[in-house]
Amino acid sequence: MTATVSAAPRTTTADRVEDSAVDVAVELRGLSKVYRSGRNQIQALDRIDLVFTRHSFTCVVGASGCGKSTMLSIIAGLDQPTTGELAVNGNVGLMFQESALFPWLTAEQNIELPMKLRRVLKAERTVRVQQLLQLVRLEGFGSKRPHELSGGMRQRVALARALAQDADVLLMDEPFGALDAMTRDVLHHELERIWQQTGATIIFVTHNVREAVRLGDRIVLLSSRPGRVVDSFDVHFARPRRIESPEVGSLSIAVTSRLGQEVARHGADVPT
Repeated sequence: MTATVSAAPRTTTADRVEDSAVDVAVELRGLSKVYRSGRNQIQALDRIDLVFTRHSFTCVVGASGCGKSTMLSIIAGLDQPTTGELAVNGNVGLMFQESALFPWLTAEQNIELPMKLRRVLKAERTVRVQQLLQLVRLEGFGSKRPHELSGGMRQRVALARALAQDADVLLMDEPFGALDAMTRDVLHHELERIWQQTGATIIFVTHNVREAVRLGDRIVLLSSRPGRVVDSFDVHFARPRRIESPEVGSLSIAVTSRLGQEVARHGADVPT
């Protein structure tokens, strides 16, 4: 039986979310996405069933083109599912692989922009921008424009801008993929600290299995297109973690092996 797509997916299952014994931040039920162009169609996602609880940190891995980014776009409200149900309990912020900052605006102005669009009062915006700069450890850099900042700093500004949306759910689409290993390691620690301070729910898409094990409480594996949930791993060892630790390495091997079994059937590349 095919589920119906709600006209207002963010509220269709509100009663079910409130009644649930689990505190749900995001829920996907039977969610599918098909892109159509004339007589051609491409199925990106196929009957995804996932629940993300509040303050959880979930990493999603899979081969290129398996629908990871499509899933984030649907959760963010930038795209609509073809079939299925979606419930999002709270505000959503989205971060991309590139910082996507406006080059003519300062760091402060980039962070302030979502609040201006929501018509937050100027005095409140000013205070909040400084709080967010402090949170991402960019005090003293608010007047700088993007070209005056390093790649890691620009991603910190992008993170602060996402949080400026009062995000209860933070969607991160390979945000550290273009950074060097040292900067990425620093930002892993920073993101973990910010997650713990803010209590946000994080859904983090990555091609890097070690990164997923380093950061996540749970790792969800998607198959090659169309994206289906084929497995998940709970990450039980204590934080903080090091990406080069034996525990991270051991679980990364298991995750990569399981994913390789799936994607090899389609001849896709296996993330490392």
